Amino acid sequence: MPVPAFPIAPVVETERLILRPHRPADHEAYARLWADPVTVRFIGGRPFSRSESWGRILRQIGHWRVQGFGFWALEEKASGALVGEAGFHDLRRDVVPAFDGVPEAGWALAPGFHGRGLAREAVEAIHSWGDRHLGTERCVCIIEPENHASLRIARAIGYADPVETTHAGTPILLLTRPVPR
Repeated sequence: MPVPAFPIAPVVETERLILRPHRPADHEAYARLWADPVTVRFIGGRPFSRSESWGRILRQIGHWRVQGFGFWALEEKASGALVGEAGFHDLRRDVVPAFDGVPEAGWALAPGFHGRGLAREAVEAIHSWGDRHLGTERCVCIIEPENHASLRIARAIGYADPVETTHAGTPILLLTRPVPR
């Protein structure tokens, strides 16, 4: 297996955010994020325990080492607060049609930061990075049909051609975005 180009998440800055590697010190804020019913409403529907949140942090860190891409912690520049996460992963999901090996974009923001354009800012930043570094022809995202805010963001940055399918028994839309060359 070739050595990943990025063994840890590079730092990416936007006007209002610092996209940075997850850190063990993020655990308490991260656990609050994933324990919030609003956060998980369209992402599995079940709040995560502190232990599950810790496992997610470890997965996010490890994804960079194994795949050379992954998720960033989203830190608000003005406050230094952990406000969410965004990035790419390859979780080998049981979804038809399968998309194993294709980077899957995802994002989540703490409810107190919704409605300020931060999710769009983060998603644009990860795709700008991904367009330069993923080395693939396309990326995908999965979104529950009722998650109108995420669907708006996905469509605004070029995701299209939704395929209705399911993941873990939940209806989802699988959208695809070509990586510009």
